[in-house]
Amino acid sequence: MGWLEGRFEEGVITTTLEQAINWARESSMWPMTFGLACCAIEMMATGASRYDIDRFGAGAFRATPRQADLMIVAGTVNYKMASRVRRLYNQMPEPKFVIAMGACTCGGGPYYKYGYNVVKGVDLIVPVDVYVAGCPPRPEALLEGLMRIQDKVRAMKYLTKGQPLENLIPARSGYVQLPPELETPEKANEFARRNKERATPAKA
Repeated sequence: MGWLEGRFEEGVITTTLEQAINWARESSMWPMTFGLACCAIEMMATGASRYDIDRFGAGAFRATPRQADLMIVAGTVNYKMASRVRRLYNQMPEPKFVIAMGACTCGGGPYYKYGYNVVKGVDLIVPVDVYVAGCPPRPEALLEGLMRIQDKVRAMKYLTKGQPLENLIPARSGYVQLPPELETPEKANEFARRNKERATPAKA
């Protein structure tokens, strides 16, 4: 406490406005209901009574992006869904955060090479703050990802931007390393065309 020690009565807490705002934000994260595939079942289990994500203040799942500040992308992101993911992300108010839940969301998963319709990582569409690995990840893993988001919120410094962050925040690149046959758009189109030809059923 330093020079403040002994100057106040018991039960008085001193803090800064910035820390109070960050405490309120991290204690009331409102995720958006955005399950795309099988990982959404684990996300639902996290919100149920056994794991109870509401203990962390994140149990108020919202059905609209305008009332949410946390997007949990749970499941395989197809190219047809990619524009919808981006649109919903743009409609969320600042500050907003994204959790990529599951192998398919993080990097394409088992569809990485031959799934021509699957986005090779949702970080190519929206900036991801925390990656939760697994296929599918357990509810405990999602809770761990939520706690890492809370760590990031706790380290936010809007009022004192010049000071360094107390917690190390991982930088996101927005790029994934593609295999040689998908390096250029021409190669990717040719690879997708060959896959479609192989998948065409043979005529009797």
